[in-house]
Amino acid sequence: MSTDAATPLRHRMIEDMNARKFSAGTQRGHIRSCKRFAAFLNRSLHAATTEDTRRFQLHLAEAGVSICNRNSIMTGLRFLFRVTLRRLDLANEVYHIPEPQKIPLVMSPDETRRLLAVARNLKVRTLLSLGYGCGLRASEVVGLKVKYIDSAQKIIRVEQSKGRNVMLSLETLDLLRQWWKIRPWRCDAGAPVAERWLFSRQPARQADDHPPVERLFHQAADAAGIKKAVTLHALRHSFATPPARAGHRHRSYPGAAGSQQIGYDGALHARRHGMIAGIESPLDLLSQPHKKPKKSRNHSPPA
Repeated sequence: MSTDAATPLRHRMIEDMNARKFSAGTQRGHIRSCKRFAAFLNRSLHAATTEDTRRFQLHLAEAGVSICNRNSIMTGLRFLFRVTLRRLDLANEVYHIPEPQKIPLVMSPDETRRLLAVARNLKVRTLLSLGYGCGLRASEVVGLKVKYIDSAQKIIRVEQSKGRNVMLSLETLDLLRQWWKIRPWRCDAGAPVAERWLFSRQPARQADDHPPVERLFHQAADAAGIKKAVTLHALRHSFATPPARAGHRHRSYPGAAGSQQIGYDGALHARRHGMIAGIESPLDLLSQPHKKPKKSRNHSPPA
């Protein structure tokens, strides 16, 4: 895909992906997958056969490529075969391997409390609080704009990834307001206030801004003495744990964590706004005193 002869095919594939509104990251991944297949094939992709597809998948297995990466590579190739080349015979040869389910590491309320307490400055504490208190992904945190913060309805609108609304607690809102007062403003002083980024100084890099945020998380985790092999995404996994412990059922607010998209029916949409805003954020639960569960009384059966 990187040779001059393949440039028209690459452009056509990019056009097909743009027409389907694939994200920039997805497009880069699909292009990398096709370039890898082209290097293995060592000839025009138009001349690929079903046997080539089979051999390539065997090659990935023998090379020790992880199941996750193999599935990702073959997803990009299947798009090329099915959509751009219109080669259904090749697309039908693509198979995916079931990935073993992993139980994600979560952080306890005490660990999260220590993590936020040692955050080196207000910006870091606000970033981490959004991940834990709202269940946001790293890309969603760094991609927040002023217009996404709805303080009146106590929700944050997330338009990246799986678009949804999440709760906005008073503590999170207070942190955002404190950060906004000291936030560097010269980088986007000419932009309308609603379009200004809360954290990213260079909006064009927002999709690739994970490493700095991840690094800030690990610095805080080390300072807090957290020994688990957790990542920033662990805050998102921990997001549903305290509400569940406090008696909330995660199914009562579908879409809050991004596993389901919120519908667009008017009445349902309005009802879920109120439902999400009314849920207590796990960030608020950190400041509440821990209550020991009541011991159940064992009643002996009547004689």
